[in-house]
Amino acid sequence: MRPVCGSEFRQGRTLLAAGVAALTLLCPNTPRAEADTVESHLEARVARIAQHDSNAVAGVRIAAMVTIPSYYREHEFHRAWLDEQNIDGLLAAIDQSEREGLSPDDYHYTALVQMRARIASAPEPGLLADFDLALTDALLRLVYHSRYGKVDPERLDPHWNLAQEIAGVSPSTIIQEVLDSGAVAEFIASLLPSARYYTKLRSALAQYRDIARAGGWPMLPAGETLAAGCSDARVPLLRQRLVLSGDLAAGTGLDDTHFDPELTAAVQRFQKRHVLDVDGAVGPQTLAALNVAVEKRIEQMRINLERGRWVLHDLEPGFVVVNIADFELRLFQENSLVWRTRVQVGKPARKTPIFKSQMKYIVFNPTWTVPPTILRQDVMPAVRSDPGYLQRKNMQVLNASGNPVDPGSLDWSGKSAFPYSVRQNAGPDNALGRVKFIFPNDSFVFLHDTPSQRLFESEQRSFSSGCIRVDQPLELATRLLAGDGKWDRAAIDRVVASGKTQTVYFATPWTVLLLYWTCEVDEEGLVRFNPDIYGNDAAVLEALEADFRLRGRDVKVLHPGS
Repeated sequence: MRPVCGSEFRQGRTLLAAGVAALTLLCPNTPRAEADTVESHLEARVARIAQHDSNAVAGVRIAAMVTIPSYYREHEFHRAWLDEQNIDGLLAAIDQSEREGLSPDDYHYTALVQMRARIASAPEPGLLADFDLALTDALLRLVYHSRYGKVDPERLDPHWNLAQEIAGVSPSTIIQEVLDSGAVAEFIASLLPSARYYTKLRSALAQYRDIARAGGWPMLPAGETLAAGCSDARVPLLRQRLVLSGDLAAGTGLDDTHFDPELTAAVQRFQKRHVLDVDGAVGPQTLAALNVAVEKRIEQMRINLERGRWVLHDLEPGFVVVNIADFELRLFQENSLVWRTRVQVGKPARKTPIFKSQMKYIVFNPTWTVPPTILRQDVMPAVRSDPGYLQRKNMQVLNASGNPVDPGSLDWSGKSAFPYSVRQNAGPDNALGRVKFIFPNDSFVFLHDTPSQRLFESEQRSFSSGCIRVDQPLELATRLLAGDGKWDRAAIDRVVASGKTQTVYFATPWTVLLLYWTCEVDEEGLVRFNPDIYGNDAAVLEALEADFRLRGRDVKVLHPGS
């Protein structure tokens, strides 16, 4: 068997990623005359698969109802899995899928092991045909999930625009290239994300599964707040709990009922990892976080590994990412984190959307045109109760031609159409602060400064109406414009001090990712469990546990030139 080099893996990965979407469509075929051979059984089963009989293979639900008929017809219904090394490799890859947060039985693992054992003692033609088809279907499922994820994010979020593109390549060619490589497990591993976020979280999942196998961690009874200096019978249980999660060093007097400084530091470490107020005391919120079962934390890790498979491929060397659930912006250059800052995101009633865009320009000393929803829900009621509201907020009412209109002459009741816009002039109290960062999108969301600086001191910062408020926005502007010799920090400070509105375009736009990760491993190696502020996790977990469904956008036969 010839060896496979890295370039072949990369080429194969491109081809395979392009073709594994061809898993459904009707492709009828009539089997030849009955004969008790593996080929005749394969032909009969392929005909049933092509007629949308997903149970054509005994005990196995077939998903690849286009690719399998196409492949086996092109190969005259001969067995694909004659090499035991390929079978071993696929079974090993399926077994390893659990460490990715996937389920081996999504890839027929139990059925394949049982079939293989039966074949060893009685290699009947029908059983060999079933085994071959189940192996091929398992390969396609696992490759698809490794490269794209099992769950379709577009079904969960109609605004999702981070879909990975699939080019047109014959899936039959792809399958044969994988089998010819003799390195099936290695090929599948090469499709998984290699980003640090993904690999570190995968390692953390293994650690938490070890904790679960050992019985999990203890639950703390309710009671008075536990804080520095107190003595309480629950303190030894708290110590055990924090040792198991790595927040407290082992062997530090686990039976001691005194809440000492070392325990305070351990509680603070735990609170930091769970985005709680870091006060070192075990009050109701910290107690609730401590009592989340390890199995629930494992689910959270699996959910976020799946999110990683959706987006952590082929990233540009430099980009801006906002993790909505972590209330943080991060700037990456040359694939490394170079800077981070706090953000405020949309409140649950006005969620910050998840999408990808290109940041094209910055506006210093911006004006703010009030979005329709905020105008209707916030500004109009404020004007009704306080006629001086607009003047105090430095706002103007404009008609369709952009000319000022006397607000006292208008109907603010909201009972009829309001054909005007409201603009807040540039200034220290402008809702967008001193700078905004624009990346065109249908949700009218962008990054900006804010006069509400005190809100950055909160651990959980979902306060905005959907846009992202940035702490240290002028530092962000300086870093994003660093490649432009005209815009150092001194130049930025001068234009801000002038009070004049000025737009600056980037020579090369910056990619912006607005993502939602409720679990991650930070730069210090700490596992962070972020609040599911929008309640998005449950739908991902439900889809991850359900039967695999092909993404609607990929239900097509992919051929060159199609």
